[in-house]
Amino acid sequence: MEPPPGGAEYSKLRHVEKDVLIPQIMRERAKELCADKVQAFTKCCQETGLLMVVKCRQENTALKDCLVGYYSDPSFYEECKTEYLKQREEYRATGIKKKRQKLTSNV
Repeated sequence: MEPPPGGAEYSKLRHVEKDVLIPQIMRERAKELCADKVQAFTKCCQETGLLMVVKCRQENTALKDCLVGYYSDPSFYEECKTEYLKQREEYRATGIKKKRQKLTSNV
């Protein structure tokens, strides 16, 4: 049986991958999973203007709790790491970078 493309290097991560690229995927996915809270916070900020610091505390706290819940979950990190490794393997095989589709939260 042949080793996967890249051999032993397949699962090794560089510093920038661990500290920048995988957390970037985590942030994007967490924002998608917390979309309702992101939308509520955005709406509150747009409606209140400069008073958002005071008026949107509840929405901000709910959003932070949702995001931090995902950021601190080791299984979520592993999911994002696996997703990154698949993207990296595909890129190394084809040379074509795959762009993630972003959801637009601003209406």
